[in-house]
Amino acid sequence: MANSQAMCTSFKVDLLNAVHAFSTNNPAHSASTADTFKAALYLASGSLGAGTTAYSVTNEVSGSGYTAGGITVTNATAPTSSGTTAYWTPSASLVYSGVTLTTAFDAVLIYNSTQSDKAVSVHTFGSQTVTSGTFTLTMPANGAGTALLNLA
Repeated sequence: MANSQAMCTSFKVDLLNAVHAFSTNNPAHSASTADTFKAALYLASGSLGAGTTAYSVTNEVSGSGYTAGGITVTNATAPTSSGTTAYWTPSASLVYSGVTLTTAFDAVLIYNSTQSDKAVSVHTFGSQTVTSGTFTLTMPANGAGTALLNLA
């Protein structure tokens, strides 16, 4: 078998586990506990995307029952890999209970609140409003190619 150039899959998993601290500005990664991730909802008029670098209140939804910053993501599933893909999905759906959000929203920002609110990913869906109800984002299957985050 010949050598082939590739990024090691274990390295991809290590990135999601914050094992590799490439900067001396990030000493918190010597801790043995997982970081806390949050999910904030954003207005359809917002401009989040690949260039988003951190959580911001700009264009975040507001309304009865919704707290700025969103909700804590249930993170009981460790990143893993299959073949050449490393992946991760929250271990529970994202549930915003008892909210009234009358201005259309269509995006959720997953961010790391432990590490200076650094952005992880933006996920879009059809424009929504909620009146005195529960808004639930059901998480996909945690597998290569189907997980919320895939590194291939």
